[in-house]
Amino acid sequence: MKHDNMLAMILAGGRGTRLHDLTKKVAKPAVSYGGKYRIIDFPLSNCANSGIDIVGVLTQYESVLLNSYAAAGRRWGGLDAKDSGVYVLPPREKADANLDVYRGTADAISQNIDFIDTYSPRLSADPLWRPHL
Repeated sequence: MKHDNMLAMILAGGRGTRLHDLTKKVAKPAVSYGGKYRIIDFPLSNCANSGIDIVGVLTQYESVLLNSYAAAGRRWGGLDAKDSGVYVLPPREKADANLDVYRGTADAISQNIDFIDTYSPRLSADPLWRPHL
């Protein structure tokens, strides 16, 4: 089932310091899992299977391998169709700010607010989050 006006933002820029040798030269989400998968496969598959077909992957640390891997949306059925996709969103410098890295979760989202606004999504910070009325 497709959910209109929904998109996911996956924060995938972590160093993975507790994984020591596995993350010296590769981002934690790009680490192999089970010889066939990478850690990023799980949240991307969850999005595809939940009908969320616009996914922003915010990358940062040692991101070359992760960027090329995540950009191939065909791996996660449905994320390579028309009007859907996996969008790799590394930090970028903008004319009105001197930003070249993400400085935490809120900053990563803030730096990509233009991407989010493109799709006019229903907003929620977390799938378990519910507004108190």
